[in-house]
Amino acid sequence: MALFGGKPSAKKGDMFYAWTNDQDIAKKAECGGAVTSLLKYALENKIVDAVLAVKRGQDVYDAVPTLVTDPKQLKDTAGSLHCGSLLMAKPAVKILERNKGMKIGMTVKGCDVMALHEYAKRKKIDMNNLLLIGVNCGGTVSPIMARKMIREKFGVDPDTVHKEEIDKGQFIIEYEGGHKGIKIDDLEDEGYGRRTNCRRCVYKVPRQADLACGNWGVIGDKAGKATFVEVCSDKGADLLSKAMKDNAISTQAPDPKGLEMRGKVEGAMIKLGEKWRKRDFDALSKDLWGAIKKETSRCIKCYSCIENCPVCYPSAASLKSKQYMVKPGEVPPNPMFHMRRFAHISDSCVNCGQCEELCAMDIPLAKFSHAIRVEADSAFEPKLGKSAYTN
Repeated sequence: MALFGGKPSAKKGDMFYAWTNDQDIAKKAECGGAVTSLLKYALENKIVDAVLAVKRGQDVYDAVPTLVTDPKQLKDTAGSLHCGSLLMAKPAVKILERNKGMKIGMTVKGCDVMALHEYAKRKKIDMNNLLLIGVNCGGTVSPIMARKMIREKFGVDPDTVHKEEIDKGQFIIEYEGGHKGIKIDDLEDEGYGRRTNCRRCVYKVPRQADLACGNWGVIGDKAGKATFVEVCSDKGADLLSKAMKDNAISTQAPDPKGLEMRGKVEGAMIKLGEKWRKRDFDALSKDLWGAIKKETSRCIKCYSCIENCPVCYPSAASLKSKQYMVKPGEVPPNPMFHMRRFAHISDSCVNCGQCEELCAMDIPLAKFSHAIRVEADSAFEPKLGKSAYTN
């Protein structure tokens, strides 16, 4: 950490505790408000033209993507929503396709970052037009599962919950009259908890973003009042340095014990991901093709998996025309309908889970495509080059 005009400045690899100096943001923020303040600073100072973020809709289970061009409105996006299972990469690409040259600031999870890098490989976006503020992610819970879990396992009316979080291995809720936490392991062993793709994820700190932020490692008097910020690029260092210089945020060096704790939390989350990966993939390996055939026999050929996958680029006209392997109008389609898609994304599936989350027939498509990607990565050189991430 160097000095910039008498104030601290940042460089790639630096780490800080950071918190907002904006009182409106501080009132709504979950961990000091640094992420929201950095995005507001970028928008106010024309570093970006707009910010793509998530705000609360009807309740804590309703995460709504929103494009913000007025800095004053960014306070509405402060705080975290763990029950909104969105992938932000696809909306970002659609916005950039319609607005050539626009620069966007974004809050991104690991799967968002991976998907954006896959888009960049395919020349669909220019990463220079994106400012990515990464947030550590232990996984998300689907809104339907969250409501069911809170009612059945917590014994709480889900409509009374006003805050939820995943912290220290627990799913924690605050509701009218109190708060409760239950270990994620216990919930998931009983069929509740995070989305299945999130359980298998080992990309918990998105270091391919410009900054990686979260509450892991913030201890002492700053616990709950500051964000841990890791500088991951020169672009991120420049933003942080300018925001510190102009008093948009305040910072201090992280507690050494906090650094150690952050590493342990990340390591524990990766270990948990590897446990679930082994459990899921070992079960598949007993009869992979039989499992695929059985599960995909429910397919109604709605194309949702294709339309919502961030790395599927089909020709819409060709998909529905006469073909040799997949006959148009045949429902359920023969297994090649899915095998062809698995082959298409075999070196680029980011395990975002959108294909499975949005499948009308609850086919575990993410598990199949993720298993194929992991196997392919270990055996073949990716066609578009080695990825900057590992998952």
